[in-house]
Amino acid sequence: MARIDELRLITRVARLYYEAGLKQPEIAARLRLSQPKVSRLLKQALEEGIVRITVRVPTGTHPDLEERLQQRFGLHDAVVVDVSLDDDDQVAREIGTAAAFYLESTVRSGDVIGISSWSATLLAMVDALHPVKTVSDTKIVQILGGVGDPAAAGHAGHLIRRLAQLLNGQGEFLPAPGVVGSADARRVLLEDPFVRSAMALFDHVTVALVGIGTVQPSGLLARSGNIFSPEELARVRELGGVGDISLRFIAASGEPISTPLDDRVIGIELEQLKRVPRSIGVAGGRRKVAAIRAALDGGWLNCLITDRDTADRLLDEDPEAGSADQDSIGAVA
Repeated sequence: MARIDELRLITRVARLYYEAGLKQPEIAARLRLSQPKVSRLLKQALEEGIVRITVRVPTGTHPDLEERLQQRFGLHDAVVVDVSLDDDDQVAREIGTAAAFYLESTVRSGDVIGISSWSATLLAMVDALHPVKTVSDTKIVQILGGVGDPAAAGHAGHLIRRLAQLLNGQGEFLPAPGVVGSADARRVLLEDPFVRSAMALFDHVTVALVGIGTVQPSGLLARSGNIFSPEELARVRELGGVGDISLRFIAASGEPISTPLDDRVIGIELEQLKRVPRSIGVAGGRRKVAAIRAALDGGWLNCLITDRDTADRLLDEDPEAGSADQDSIGAVA
């Protein structure tokens, strides 16, 4: 076949497929070609530049930022939310809504879903979640103790019960505080059969949803009573701590901060979290930038759902970017 004849056939096939909307078998029958040949000709149409495919990025979506986050931090996935208002509650709702859609789209039957308790953003996620009728036999595991002040502890129970209902699963509660008064008290609680049963599921979690906190506890966490004293937190800062994941503190490098406080936390450990196939950080806000960067640099999470401003700051080569004015700028976990 002469070159011009080949190009003519390629163009004819491309027009039938892309402009007339015919399927490949229909084109094959009309032109008396085999379907594999039609497929090859369509591929050639792209290679020759006869057909050019462009993707129009809708306003409010940021696939470029998402891809750069994945490359920079070795993430499996990233979701960047466009938030127009500089308001903590609005940021939490927008990130939570995105996390809800992400979970609805990716959850599978049989998943064991771990969720930490004291996160306003995760609470917003659960409130935005729709029933997922296509999945069954899920387990919803509380991976951080949720017992605390009665006025706040209802959040933890709501997260587990609501997720179990919407995902056609079974809730597994961790009936203990997130923080106890001493290592001895923790050892006693770990002997409780219900606590032990819940914690035994940590190594079987397939999807983990966690907030990321600064050393200064969030309002929800502070109200729960699951916090350390100001003196203990000051010591964490002296040791270089910039944030926590489920009350496990980390330095700017992502390395864990080793203190006796770990012996008072009842919840998933960082090494267990690292082994989860999909560990999803759901957090945003300027005060969280250093903590989120540390969590990602440490490799403790492999997915991130955050806002556009935070994503920009995470990708800034200056590790101090976004860390100024932390006392005056809101944060969301």
